[in-house]
Amino acid sequence: MKRDSRLSGVLHAILHMAQSEAPVTSEQLAKHMDSNPVVIRRIMSGLREAGFVTSSKGHGGGWVMARPLAEISLLDVYQAIGAPAPFAIGNRNESPGCLVEQAVNSALDDAFREAEAILVARLGAVTLAQLSEDFHRRFQALKKDHVHVAL
Repeated sequence: MKRDSRLSGVLHAILHMAQSEAPVTSEQLAKHMDSNPVVIRRIMSGLREAGFVTSSKGHGGGWVMARPLAEISLLDVYQAIGAPAPFAIGNRNESPGCLVEQAVNSALDDAFREAEAILVARLGAVTLAQLSEDFHRRFQALKKDHVHVAL
């Protein structure tokens, strides 16, 4: 089963936007993400509806952040893109007549609910500002390593 990578992709796009002082076009974001501008616009529309980004058309237009990164959690973004199912596994039959399958479904449903609650709590605890800080730490370390190698 194919994984839903929209959350990862939109977080990637947001961090690129946060690095830019000018509006970023769907075409530019698509290039960063090796995607299609139409896909980017579709994903970004959920963020616009949530009030996290704004967009303008025409020359000099594009996407910009509408709120500080510290005010937006990973959970906020996850919900803005429609809260896709976090797991690719599920029950074979949602309404089984077999008592064995009912027992299996019950156990799996409990496990899925618990796992999803943990995931949602973790997503809510991480802000986009924390992702940006992590990026900057990695970037500085990379620069430092390259300067060291060049000497």
